[in-house]
Amino acid sequence: MLYEIYQKKVIILIDEYDVPLQNAWLNGFYDEMVDFIRSLFDAALKTNDSLEFGVLTGCLRISKESIFTGMNNLNVNSISDVQFSEYFGFTDEEVQQMMKFYGLEQYHGTAKQWYDGYHFGKTEMYCPWDVTKYCFDLINNPDALPKAHWINTSGNDIVRKFISSATATMKHEIERLMSGQSIKKAVNQELTYRELNDNLDNLWSMLYMTGYLTHSAVLEDDVLELMIPNLEIRKIFRTQIYAWFSAYAAQNKVNLTDFCMTFRNGDAEKAQELFNQYLGKVISIRDTNVEIAKKENFYHGILLGLFSHMDDWAVNSNVESGDGYSDILILIPADEIGIVIEVKYGENEKLEQGCKEALKQIEDRNYVQYLLDEGMTTILKYGVACYKKKSRIIKAEN
Repeated sequence: MLYEIYQKKVIILIDEYDVPLQNAWLNGFYDEMVDFIRSLFDAALKTNDSLEFGVLTGCLRISKESIFTGMNNLNVNSISDVQFSEYFGFTDEEVQQMMKFYGLEQYHGTAKQWYDGYHFGKTEMYCPWDVTKYCFDLINNPDALPKAHWINTSGNDIVRKFISSATATMKHEIERLMSGQSIKKAVNQELTYRELNDNLDNLWSMLYMTGYLTHSAVLEDDVLELMIPNLEIRKIFRTQIYAWFSAYAAQNKVNLTDFCMTFRNGDAEKAQELFNQYLGKVISIRDTNVEIAKKENFYHGILLGLFSHMDDWAVNSNVESGDGYSDILILIPADEIGIVIEVKYGENEKLEQGCKEALKQIEDRNYVQYLLDEGMTTILKYGVACYKKKSRIIKAEN
């Protein structure tokens, strides 16, 4: 129709061509979607006399997918190719210019930590959507914190599927990635969604091509050193790991209730035994480059997830009480029992010392005051210290 009106051949731009394929693969109608897109693209890009040329973008390479049967005039550039690599996102120079234009130079370091780190060809790139959103937020609120703008996208289903189906070896590799290390993997850039379930290792390739991992080095042929590019993607992995663990723990409600009741009953020894069993199953989130407080947050989050399954308990996190903010405060109104838990990271397995420091902090800052104000008559105080997949739990005597 455009050609008929203007008598000029048309350029067709198709963005994220493979998103319908991804959704179809995740929801069980992949073959039907392939048939539909094949007929659509054949008419638009193969047998269209009104076409000047077409440009498609997507996460998967298009040369091997059966939706392009019969099309032999495709030029494909992937994220590993040098050609056009500077156009996949924003370079650091472009981000600096953008932030200077809006008077936001002081936020450049934060933007780099959160949204930089992608490697396309030989170029290091920022995610343009995230940088634009971050600048927009800062213009309207100078105190705005960076956000994981990918967190609510459907693409995170891939991360969720990967974590839920990971083998013990893969879980260990995820832990290495979350600690800031890299892993060596063969990446198949000719992969299609149809082939994804053929081999669980294909998920590594999918995570690379969809931007959840990037490469820090090319070792040989298609063997890459993979790493998490930035804080935004790390947060997405962390969120999905917590969601997976919560679902895992909920599968056995009896054991979960037994664990929670050990705290209600004052049985620190049994609580420690069961918590160590859970830590042995979970994918640990330990960044070796962050301060101790952030390492403690992982174990804090795991405990909160476990306690949250007790419907008749009021579980509070970081609530102001006494002279500070306690890690976890639990109210059991039916029994008038209050529980205060302080979590410490037992660096180099100094678990006993960590527990004693936690209990001392509970006393020094009077964390029990909130529970007393809420009418709890029995107060139980616990120090919890964790290191890697080990924990120590000590209950205060008084």
